[in-house]
Amino acid sequence: MMSRKLPLFVAAAVSALVAATSASAFDNLRTYEQNAAAAYQTAALVDPTIARDYPVNTRVLVRDPTEQAPGTITIDTKNRYLYLSLESGDAIRYDVGVGREGFDWRGRAKIARKAEWPSWTPPAEMLKRRPDLPRHMVGGPENPLGARAMYLYSGGRDTLYRIHGTSEPWTIGEAVSSGCIRMLNDDVIDLYSRVRIGAQVQVL
Repeated sequence: MMSRKLPLFVAAAVSALVAATSASAFDNLRTYEQNAAAAYQTAALVDPTIARDYPVNTRVLVRDPTEQAPGTITIDTKNRYLYLSLESGDAIRYDVGVGREGFDWRGRAKIARKAEWPSWTPPAEMLKRRPDLPRHMVGGPENPLGARAMYLYSGGRDTLYRIHGTSEPWTIGEAVSSGCIRMLNDDVIDLYSRVRIGAQVQVL
């Protein structure tokens, strides 16, 4: 996947289409979800490369390579895949973005909390590196956590890592985050609907 941002004129077309569905995206986020796919399809008509570079979703059913119990999430950071193991012996595979060099990690955790259109408060360590970041950002289409977030805990403590959506679809398939696992919004909405609090997560 190419690592580049939406051309400005395409980004404007997407923004205009989404805005047209509601007086304010924050007033009706459900409408945003329902029209996100249409927005990308419209962008693809303006610039056909968008359909290739930034698909609406990446999920595919595959034979489960993880040998994990059903309901387990396995993240293959090397190949940039997330697998959700199913009862059938299959898994749903999603493309993800992972931690950049120096911020990648391995281990086990569990989902202790879930949130729709989450707000974002950058950790103190991140603010030291990026003092330009906002101290807090409400949930919505422009929020870095995207449409959904699943909060990873280990030993009863927040790891500060998340599986979440993104407002930057061009980062999927890349190693760019501070350790969190990024998904396309359509994919993270799908995963969110399938997993429960307490689901096990292993990061390889």
